Amino acid sequence: MRHISIEKLQPGHFLGRNVLNSNGTILLKEGVQLTPAMISTLKNIGATALYIKDPNFEDVNPEQVLSEETKHLVIGKLNETYKAIKSGKEINSREVSIGVEAIMNDVMKNKSVLIELNEIRTNDLDQYLHAMNVCVMSTMVGNSMGLNQLQLKELAVGALLHDIGKAVPDCNDQSVDTKLHHTWKGFEVIKKRQEFNLLIAHAAFQHHETLDGKGLPRGIGGDQIHQYARIVAVANLYENLLFDNDESKRMLPHEACEHLMMLAYNKIDREVLLHFLKCVSVYPTGISVKLSSGEVGIVVGQHRGLPGRPIIRIVESEEQPYTMEVKQIDMADPANATKFITKVL
Repeated sequence: MRHISIEKLQPGHFLGRNVLNSNGTILLKEGVQLTPAMISTLKNIGATALYIKDPNFEDVNPEQVLSEETKHLVIGKLNETYKAIKSGKEINSREVSIGVEAIMNDVMKNKSVLIELNEIRTNDLDQYLHAMNVCVMSTMVGNSMGLNQLQLKELAVGALLHDIGKAVPDCNDQSVDTKLHHTWKGFEVIKKRQEFNLLIAHAAFQHHETLDGKGLPRGIGGDQIHQYARIVAVANLYENLLFDNDESKRMLPHEACEHLMMLAYNKIDREVLLHFLKCVSVYPTGISVKLSSGEVGIVVGQHRGLPGRPIIRIVESEEQPYTMEVKQIDMADPANATKFITKVL
């Protein structure tokens, strides 16, 4: 399996993972042979990259923190939740809890798996995938930091609902700063539910605050920002860096991690970031990379604790791949200490 951009997609390629609708059901099923019409549809609905099956990489199957079943469930629950808020109703806390519990179960089962945000994104799915990914990353970081089960549940709910304020009908008032407006709205929506601890609402309220006191909505800083919000802030920012609405501003995972490290001095919590970097894959499995040796290859394996030193299967060149004898380079091997990745292709 390989991860490629939509521009490189060709009729005849076989889809490597399901494409979902905004309600969590399958739009295109894994294994389907893509036609020109399907590729055109994928482009029209905003897909930018996806996995395809490749006979030369049949053994490459990137591990996922969440199962397909959990993804379907959570996206469906988010769809229902956002629709309820948009129509003026309250959150169904039971439905939210079902989604959160499914995420937590998968995270605890797969806590050694590095996070790779390579789901097939479409315009309709974007807000739900963002919420789900921020929840997964926040839960993994919280677990790494030693939070207990109750704290993890509160953190996960806050992370899943951190942007719920954007669903409030009057939130997109152009005369008000969006970050200011949706954090207040989200806080108000969540705190109405007595089943939710008020700290959950603060994950939504404070996730755009910064340690130097120059964030939004209140400009608080330091220890005034709750731990849940500090964790959600890092996960939210990372996801936004990878999937910025302006394609020209989007970063690759290793670039986003470097950017976060620059912010660890005065904007985001350094301890949270250190735990975050233990959980994320810098060079996701299935992507093509170029090495300092001039060799080109596909990332086929990961090392927990050394996310920047993956296992790479070498191909001959970008123009004529898969024509040489199989050769793999383990970047974590001391023998390869002088080699490094120069480019993601």
